[in-house]
Order: sequence, then C-alpha cells, then structure tokens
Amino acid sequence: MKLHTLKPATGSTKTNKRLGRGQGSGGSTAGRGHKGAQSRSGYASRPGFEGGQMPLQRRVPKFGFKNNNKIYFKAINLDVLEGLVEKVKDGNLNFQVLVANGIANKKDKIKVLGRGELKSKINVEAHAFSEIAVKAIESVGGTATTVK
Repeated sequence: MKLHTLKPATGSTKTNKRLGRGQGSGGSTAGRGHKGAQSRSGYASRPGFEGGQMPLQRRVPKFGFKNNNKIYFKAINLDVLEGLVEKVKDGNLNFQVLVANGIANKKDKIKVLGRGELKSKINVEAHAFSEIAVKAIESVGGTATTVK
C-alpha cells in the first residue's frame, strides 16, 4: 500500500448537484418545483407550520403548571449519609463533600430526610432538615446546620 494509491471506497463519495446554474444543471426550477411561496427566494416557514394542517402544538391539550416561586430540594436520607461517612471516614459532611461524592449537584438545594438509621456522630450542613432527621442526628451527638 502506498500513499499515492489511496482513494475512498467506491460509492462512498459523490458530488453535490449544482442547482440553479443554467439549463445544463437540471432544469429551470432548480429542484424547487413550479410557483408558490416555496419556490421564491427568501421563503421560510415559521417553526411548527404543517402546511395548513392543525399543528401539533395546537392539537395537544395544555396541562400542568410550573411554580416559579417553589424551591425544589434534593432529598437525601440518613442511610445515605451513614454510607457516606463510612466511605470518606469523616464526620463533617458539608455541601462540597456531598457534591464531590456524587450525591448532589452543585446547583441542588439539599434537604436531609429521616429514613434509615444513623450510628455515627456526624455534623451535617444542608439547606433544610426534616424534624425526624434533626432528632436522629442530635440523638447520636451530631449537629444539623442549616445553610443558605
């Protein structure tokens, strides 16, 4: 095999049709058909236009509501925190530790919930806590600190 003998596989490349370059290029309409808006230069249909048919965004009914003022929390339970303490061998769990270990994203707001059992003493920093989680954390001698 020599570099000057290399060429693409047969049928893998083809030249584009040069439309609108005179009679020899495939006719006078350049692949646009006869007359109508789509044959004119500058034609652009609006997004979602389906040629007069009722478009999909109008056929499908509206539903739901997105409240811009609601704060969405990422829920983390005590059993997850217990597993994390065993993994990192440190009782101080702040936001950076949770993000570094893949439990939360850096844009999440974290709420600690009370599922599971807590055995080790931990100091947790989160955006919110349930009452059961605070009682469980403080019963083993840890602290639950709310951050903004």
